[in-house]
Amino acid sequence: MSQVHNNDFQDIVLNRRSIRNYDPSYEIEHSELLQIIDEAAKAPSSVNLQPWRFVIVESEEAKAKLKPLIRFNTLQNETSSAMILIFGDLKCQEYAQEIYQEAVNRGLMPQEVMEKQLAAIVPMYDSLNKAQMERIVQIDASLVAMQLMLVARSHGYDTNPIGGIDADQLAAAFDLDEERFHPVMILSIGKAMETGYESVRLSAEKITVFK
Repeated sequence: MSQVHNNDFQDIVLNRRSIRNYDPSYEIEHSELLQIIDEAAKAPSSVNLQPWRFVIVESEEAKAKLKPLIRFNTLQNETSSAMILIFGDLKCQEYAQEIYQEAVNRGLMPQEVMEKQLAAIVPMYDSLNKAQMERIVQIDASLVAMQLMLVARSHGYDTNPIGGIDADQLAAAFDLDEERFHPVMILSIGKAMETGYESVRLSAEKITVFK
């Protein structure tokens, strides 16, 4: 069952603000958080390998573990309904067979196309070094993060993207393999207790070149 509260695309995009202070008493049901992630995961990714992985930090114990790793962003941690840790899976190609087979099962891809794609994509990903894989998952996970922020607004919540983190400690702190899971960013999510600040953007004319 959909829990979308706002279908006004202009409002969702143009009135998004980075919110730092939330109603600390507000809890978001796990089912709705999963729905938000399902909707956000419609974002595009390289050869549809969907390398994003999420850890939802909501308990007092988990937030206490996160606190020393987020530097100047402790208010979000203290007041948000949850802190969503977004990682990129450096071995995302291990899910290629599952993803492509499901596309075949749903009639979205012919069997022979799946076999051809897997034969090309998996060895190519296997051959990439860590830096190359980190770049791929960084881009893909950033796409899903932006989509998640917009989806959250459609559900009546606000967010704040947080990049100021002790990234080298984040995976291990939450029992993930730090050689496999590359930290990308954290999103706080909850019911806003402030309106946030309207900020200035450079004009399209200033940042765009036509050739």
